[in-house]
Amino acid sequence: MTEPISVVLIDDHGLCRRGLAELLEQRAGIKVLGTAGTADDALRLLTETKPDLAVMDLRMSPVDGFRLLTRLRAEGCETPVVVLTMSDSQDDLARAFRAGVRGYLLKDMDPDDVIDAIRRTARGEIVVAPTMAVKLVDMLLPGESKQRSPESYMKQLTEREREILQHLSSGKSNKAIAQALSISHDTVKLHVRHILSKLGLTSRVEAAVFAVEHRVASETADTSQQASG
Repeated sequence: MTEPISVVLIDDHGLCRRGLAELLEQRAGIKVLGTAGTADDALRLLTETKPDLAVMDLRMSPVDGFRLLTRLRAEGCETPVVVLTMSDSQDDLARAFRAGVRGYLLKDMDPDDVIDAIRRTARGEIVVAPTMAVKLVDMLLPGESKQRSPESYMKQLTEREREILQHLSSGKSNKAIAQALSISHDTVKLHVRHILSKLGLTSRVEAAVFAVEHRVASETADTSQQASG
């Protein structure tokens, strides 16, 4: 029997923590290991429980979510984080992904969609609230690049780079990609640098989101099937 997904909830509003905990446990069978309303409690809880995922608000006081994310990484906490917030700001979206979060969800989403997104994030996917997708693409393709289609960027990638981008969209590490493709870790790192440069992106998270938004995974699979057919 598969172990249930385990999460820690971080939000400075007790009502939000309680409501989300009940939703996840009673409707989705997701195990809530604990909740925290402060940065200190969050760090202690994550260190003690080591959940599969942390679900975190951004607008908290006195330490907001961004400062908490920085503190968690500085202290060696590697728990994947998905943001659940009221903020639909593109700036907050950009800051969150640059801080290394795995997902950005909005509190006005349908509860079933939140549950699905949390499950997908726990599987290693990168998730974004549907209403934020356009802002994300706008963020990834700034300035003059907005005039170019995503397809024009993809044409710059080699077949191997497309293959690696597909693996990035699944949230795989460089080590996992190297094993899957039977190539060296350093070779993967070099390909990732080339992908970021060609797509005009700054991080592997942005590359993964780009791939998901533009269906790189399905397109690559279709191409492989045609080649083998």
